[in-house]
Amino acid sequence: MKALPLTLFGAVIAFATSSSADTVYVSNEKSNSISLVDTVTMQVVETIDVGQRPRGIVASPDGKFIYVAVSDDNTVRIVDTGTRKVVGELPSGDDPEFFAISPDGSQLYVANEDDNKVTVINVASKDVIAEIPVGIEPEGIAVSPDGRTIVNTSETTSMAHFIDAASHQVIGSVLIGSRPRFAGFKPNGSQVWVSSEIGGSISIIDPVKQRVLKTISFSVDGLRAEKIQPVGIVFTRDGKKAYVALGPSNRVAVIDTATYEVTKYILVGQRVWHLSLTPDEKLLVSVNGNSNDITFIDTALDEAIQTTTVGEQPWGAATVLQ
Repeated sequence: MKALPLTLFGAVIAFATSSSADTVYVSNEKSNSISLVDTVTMQVVETIDVGQRPRGIVASPDGKFIYVAVSDDNTVRIVDTGTRKVVGELPSGDDPEFFAISPDGSQLYVANEDDNKVTVINVASKDVIAEIPVGIEPEGIAVSPDGRTIVNTSETTSMAHFIDAASHQVIGSVLIGSRPRFAGFKPNGSQVWVSSEIGGSISIIDPVKQRVLKTISFSVDGLRAEKIQPVGIVFTRDGKKAYVALGPSNRVAVIDTATYEVTKYILVGQRVWHLSLTPDEKLLVSVNGNSNDITFIDTALDEAIQTTTVGEQPWGAATVLQ
């Protein structure tokens, strides 16, 4: 069966038959590397040095390349998934933190936190084709499934900015909870979910009307509210379930997207930051920055089944067929 591409919030997953092996690429912010973890053995099989302070990480739609935002080197490094070597770089602008790739893989949208802008890069020519001014400290980036709309979140401005992908113009902004860190479209494009780290909530936005439809808050027995800091979000392909990384609460929330109810909190490692689903959606990987590990979660049971040590302060993950 030919592998098919799926884009989930800046992490592109190539999926195939259940007998295929997958590799999780994990960016390690402090050890300046990415760890490659086999999803069958759930063990690190290789470590690649990529430069200073790697954070955002995505794969090309065909799974042939991994792009890594190397923040302190002010660049995006390109890793060939076949040779597992760094084979080039892209001009990212200053302090790239997070990015998303267009559905066709032709453009990369980079949040430049220090410059208060989004940089648009042509992947083939390696040229910057636009620099878009946005709010203060931009971080989250999402691209709609049809590739027409980009959403960027700015931490200090507490807004989600809607950008027209054709004109590279900001076409609207929505005020949301404090310190928005991540944005993601539902698979059918009907909603944008934005996590507010300090606000402790998820804002669900209508991308057409550009207004908040619903706000989801969290509560974990025995934890103070300030410990619950949502960051990364992933959806199942059918859009019926969402997983949210809750930072220093060390939990992943499971949400029924029809009722907006939290159905479960899964205990994982320390300061869970971002998430990645495997192609067959049987496993969810949480990236736990302060315990230097990732947790594998069985999605049928929504239970943690394995913890694997990676590099220092892991930040993000992307999963591809290998």
